[in-house]
Amino acid sequence: MAQLERSAIESAERLLGNLEQVVIGKHEQIALVLSALISGGHVLLEDVPGTAKTILARAIASSVDGATFSRIQCTPDLQPTDVTGLSIFNQKTREFEFRAGPVFANVVLVDEVNRAMPRTQSALLEAMGERTVTVDGVTRPLPTPFLVIATENPIDLEGTFPLPEAQLDRFVLRTALGYPTEGEEVSIVAAQRHGHPLDELEPALGADELRALQSAVEDVYVDALMLQWIVQLVRATREAEGVAIGASVRGSLMLERTARAWALVHGRDHVVPEDVEWLFLPVLGHRLVLTSAYLAERRTLGRVQLLEQIRQRAFELAPPPAPAWE
Repeated sequence: MAQLERSAIESAERLLGNLEQVVIGKHEQIALVLSALISGGHVLLEDVPGTAKTILARAIASSVDGATFSRIQCTPDLQPTDVTGLSIFNQKTREFEFRAGPVFANVVLVDEVNRAMPRTQSALLEAMGERTVTVDGVTRPLPTPFLVIATENPIDLEGTFPLPEAQLDRFVLRTALGYPTEGEEVSIVAAQRHGHPLDELEPALGADELRALQSAVEDVYVDALMLQWIVQLVRATREAEGVAIGASVRGSLMLERTARAWALVHGRDHVVPEDVEWLFLPVLGHRLVLTSAYLAERRTLGRVQLLEQIRQRAFELAPPPAPAWE
């Protein structure tokens, strides 16, 4: 294994271990979010309140030396300029000055994103896709690294505006942290008896190390058969029963790149079929639009169960290959 890859794996392990000091018992979910971070993507956390979504975002920012964190609390009256910033006329200089909005940070938590009006939601499209913000005809780059963690409450739907497909497609993956086990919850309560562990969290790596980690993702090996299988799986979502709109080419790109990052987080320099199987629903599930007839026929099933049926059908249409190294 090359020295760069070993260094990147050690950095990923250090960062993962640091986050687990604060968010207890969520190894796989943290690894998912970390995979999105080092693959250059963004995360949508769909979960009930009190499951450490905010804590995880703040912990990521605290784990990278010099990284900045900002939080956008979405409400129906939130304006696009409240996110991106705006130009204000300075009476002294007689010139307009740009006041940067909260999106100009390394880690941006967009809390309850579906409570913002569609016009405000769309203000994030350029930031998430291009890593830039255009205000008054001037395009400004966002800091690097740049990660958006948006949250949704799946229970309270009153006064919300569902994210359109174009917005959902900007997220590399969607996942949930979920409730801890009884033993984990006891550990959480005990750990916060005299303060929150986040207050004592030290940086695990510097910004340059994180950028090197993101670059190392490109060196993770993906066999030609594996790459072809990833594409076949994504194409199978367009043919599966019950799917009105399958995953686009961006789905293929995101699944391949996230699989590289996932392998790196788990200490490997190559992608295996289990990586793709694990990432299929987090990366592709929110990109699929199911037909109304399919939903009506299976109205007793939840969306997760319906997507699992789609996943099984896709794997039947495109079974995994035997990689060259086996």
